[in-house]
Amino acid sequence: MQNHTLRNLALQALLAADPQCKVRAVARLSDNGPIGEDEVLECRNGIPGRPARPQLVEPQKVKTRSMGSPEGRAALIHSLAHIEFNAINLALDILWRFPGMPAQFYLDWARVAREEAHHYSLLSSHLTDLGHTYGDMPAHDGLWEMAERTSNDLLARLALVPRTLEARGLDASPLVRNKLAGAGDHAGARIIDIILRDEIGHVSIGNRWYRYLCEQRGLDPLAEFQHLAAAYRAPRLRGPFNLEARRAAGFTEDELQVLQHDTLGI
Repeated sequence: MQNHTLRNLALQALLAADPQCKVRAVARLSDNGPIGEDEVLECRNGIPGRPARPQLVEPQKVKTRSMGSPEGRAALIHSLAHIEFNAINLALDILWRFPGMPAQFYLDWARVAREEAHHYSLLSSHLTDLGHTYGDMPAHDGLWEMAERTSNDLLARLALVPRTLEARGLDASPLVRNKLAGAGDHAGARIIDIILRDEIGHVSIGNRWYRYLCEQRGLDPLAEFQHLAAAYRAPRLRGPFNLEARRAAGFTEDELQVLQHDTLGI
């Protein structure tokens, strides 16, 4: 095994526990070196690498605080930083875990990892400006739980992480941005603008490779999604939905119709 392949470097970055070390490791992922598309890498203990804090609790135990207080705004930024830290790990995990895809697949997810690391850094820095650091408040682990459920099935991973859980961010971003702007946190609102712009591209990558695999396997993307959502107990999505952003991310009108008719969601 070549230790300097893109996929092996992604695994090393995933194992990094310290957030700043992980961000630096992601920055070293190069598009110009060997990728190692067909390498079967060893699954190791310690995935994902993450710090001892924040304390991880059940979602219902993460307190909602008023945006009218500095603590409430810091709590929201902290929760967003946790989402973006998880998103770094998700991009790194899909990059190293699944061999045998075209080279562009791995280059796409390396780009996603770099952009998620940038989002985390922006939010972490803003959280410092608010008098806190990442880890100060409890958080939940819903995003990574779905990654574990789909660790042996690339099609399910694409369907249920970028196209389902991460696509929720497209819907939530305008509401979060308005909350921050309304509370006078214009710096935070500008960060959300950057995240929404980039996340449209990330969900689009998930859509593109999900459809690629469906075509390779002779599957109907919409019917297969509904099957996977039921099989892997995907959360049922509820509106309001950011249809403009979802269209820009590559969801079809048929998929959006299913989403709006409150079936399993897209």
